[in-house]
Amino acid sequence: MSRPAILLWWLMLALPGPARGADLTELGAGELAARLRGGELSATAVTAAYLSRIREVDAAGPRLNAVTETNPEAEAIAAALDAHFQRHGPLGTLHGVPVLLKANIDTGDRMATHAGSLALADHVAPADAHLVARLRAAGAVILGKTNLSEWANFRSTTASSGWSSVGGQTRNPHVLDRNPCGSSSGSAVAVAARLAPLAVGTETDGSIICPSAINGIVGIKPTVGTVSRRGIIPISHTQDSAGPMAASVADAALLLQTLADFDPGDRGAKRFPGGEPVFLPDPARTRLDGVRIGVFRSYYGAGTRARVDAVFDDAVRRTAALGADIVDPMTLSTPDGVFDAEYQVMLFEFKAGLNDYLASHPVADDRDSLAELIVWNQSHADTVMPIFGQEIFLQAEAKGGLAEPAYRQAIADGPGWMRAALATLLDEHDIDALLTVAGSFAWKTDWLAGDRFMVGSSSLAAMSGFPSITLPAGQVRGLPVGVAFVGAPFAEPRLIQIAHAFEQAGPPPPEPRYLRTLETRTQPVRR
Repeated sequence: MSRPAILLWWLMLALPGPARGADLTELGAGELAARLRGGELSATAVTAAYLSRIREVDAAGPRLNAVTETNPEAEAIAAALDAHFQRHGPLGTLHGVPVLLKANIDTGDRMATHAGSLALADHVAPADAHLVARLRAAGAVILGKTNLSEWANFRSTTASSGWSSVGGQTRNPHVLDRNPCGSSSGSAVAVAARLAPLAVGTETDGSIICPSAINGIVGIKPTVGTVSRRGIIPISHTQDSAGPMAASVADAALLLQTLADFDPGDRGAKRFPGGEPVFLPDPARTRLDGVRIGVFRSYYGAGTRARVDAVFDDAVRRTAALGADIVDPMTLSTPDGVFDAEYQVMLFEFKAGLNDYLASHPVADDRDSLAELIVWNQSHADTVMPIFGQEIFLQAEAKGGLAEPAYRQAIADGPGWMRAALATLLDEHDIDALLTVAGSFAWKTDWLAGDRFMVGSSSLAAMSGFPSITLPAGQVRGLPVGVAFVGAPFAEPRLIQIAHAFEQAGPPPPEPRYLRTLETRTQPVRR
């Protein structure tokens, strides 16, 4: 069966029947795609529904601050897709499906690529990022750009996740005074609040996994290099990855099917072995018989949050009940200095990568290097740095080039060590996937204290470059808690199938309540 035929087969199987009511934003991405491809819905109507939802929920109502701008061409794109459909049929597998992009991803249109910083607020990229070109070719409607932690949370050591000088503070839709986690906070909140059926985030360490888990959605951090990073404002070419964020495993897989592609223009590009993979899960496979799952209990913060540990224990029991062969526990003892080495790699690569990006893009002459951005930030501190500073910028600027012995040593001691150690752990125990906690429930946003990461495991996949998928597993006082499945390089199809079975066996994730605060049990903000 050809790849397009497989995709169409999956979409038809996923189609559950007539649409419920008139609110198109309640439909999943797979159902929207099937109905758009079948001519039951128009791209114009779907795009209009989501633009209306953004106005009513993000710009007004709860005021989530998830979307920094909508695409002024979105309605024209949708109309052109409808005209194409009348003449030729659907353009591709995402024909007419709206997608939001994190605002560090280039679009060759009138929207800005600013990484959340006022320093680049007027920066319009000359061309689409590779992944954006893929989305357009598949027929997606690029709906807008989402807020993020400024510079992808790599400007200050005391930053608040989800805050940027362009977009302000993104708010968690479950409880509005809770943090959405970063740095792909806007993308995660947008999916959770139904501002778009699909969004793209980016991750260096935790920036897809953490916001997805905390906002109760699905996020996939692919094998590094299988989704092109060309046209994305970088932090670390060793660890950076872009990936899908969606309301369900199948919807995230549908987006990954388009995003994954070998790009020779990406210095770290990797080809998926065995030709083009099919990421979409088989909806008929709902068991895990014969699958070997390692339970990774040595995550950061293990044992410090009893309610999170209880959600994780329930997830282990659910996985076992599906027939999986459970290996419990599995641990990885990290030597001193591993995480500092990772940080040093980021500092070296951020300086080199950002300078390369700025030199190849039409930015203002006084902001075309990291050194000049530091000066510009200082001279505009009242608006750019009203809450936190730029300590990380200063540390990165102090680094030398990528030929420095210290950089090569940090690569070996940090990402290199994790890659070898995790590969050995999976291989020696013949593990298909590790099951671990993705993160804690959301903490209160506190601009003075900064982030309060209580629990997490993202460094496993981030440092090694291996794939990871997070999905909702339970809740603490109505706040979502996610688990993650981590596998070997190019194990995405297997991880997606495992996560799909896990998802089908559990209760639906909690719907956002838009409460002002959890403690006072206030009435939800009108939405």
